[in-house]
Amino acid sequence: MNVLLEATGLSKRYGEQKAVDAVSFTLDAFTATALIGPNGAGKTTTLSMLAGLVTQTEGSISFEGSADQEIRSHIGFLPQYPKFFPWLSAIEFTEMAAKLSGLGAREARAEAQKTLEFVGLGKALNKRTGTFSGGMKQRLGLAQAIVHKPKLLLLDEPVSALDPVGRRQIMNLLKELQHQTTILYSTHILNDAEEMTDQLLFMQHGKLIEQGSLNEFRQRYAEPKIRIEFEGAEETQRFEQASPWKVELAGAIGWIDLTGKQVSMSDVLALLSSGRYGVRKVEKQSASLEEIFMKVVQ
Repeated sequence: MNVLLEATGLSKRYGEQKAVDAVSFTLDAFTATALIGPNGAGKTTTLSMLAGLVTQTEGSISFEGSADQEIRSHIGFLPQYPKFFPWLSAIEFTEMAAKLSGLGAREARAEAQKTLEFVGLGKALNKRTGTFSGGMKQRLGLAQAIVHKPKLLLLDEPVSALDPVGRRQIMNLLKELQHQTTILYSTHILNDAEEMTDQLLFMQHGKLIEQGSLNEFRQRYAEPKIRIEFEGAEETQRFEQASPWKVELAGAIGWIDLTGKQVSMSDVLALLSSGRYGVRKVEKQSASLEEIFMKVVQ
């Protein structure tokens, strides 16, 4: 893969406090990278430095080998809480963003309309942004970030303020965009990161403490388990009493932790069949991103 962006030793200091401390990573073209960490980890400051809204105290940013001053026209940015001019319509606001990004008047108008239709605001082109709901504002924020077809899209908590339906709709849009551009987004909704990511960057106290693909993290922090769904809680308890392995119980669900144990799926199936248990499903599960996250930041 071609490296689109490389951040080297990025740091940001506010007085005596270091919000970001010597962060280095690369982004390959046409990939999605999730920036994960607790509140105050330095995620927003990192994105702001990449977007050119904050000047780094130390470090450098290169974009396709160019110096960091030359990359801004290739970036789209959606802040966590986007602001709009309430008296402007959706088409006026998006057209303005397109012109500020360097598009000519005629192209800006055409791309603004096309982009608003893409994000689901085709029927609200002429509505004033001051009348928009939270979900519509998030769509409009995404529209202004992509109207100039950036090579890199930076998103700060793009779905955190949305209800489940709105979150699903925005995530579907981002999956479509993943084929057209490179995406770096911060999130604390780990299910979203698990669903759409090629690379994970874990930050804590301003430092980048872990990075890699989801598969690499699962191998590194593997705690494989066998999950058994029984027909009822009584079946689960009966199996737990007969099992030579420790079984975690939760109603009609039982888990066998395979970490450090010589237990195979065939061993478990043999015990299940010998006891004639009412079983609905048996499956092998790897560590979830939430479990990995808790291990990384602790």
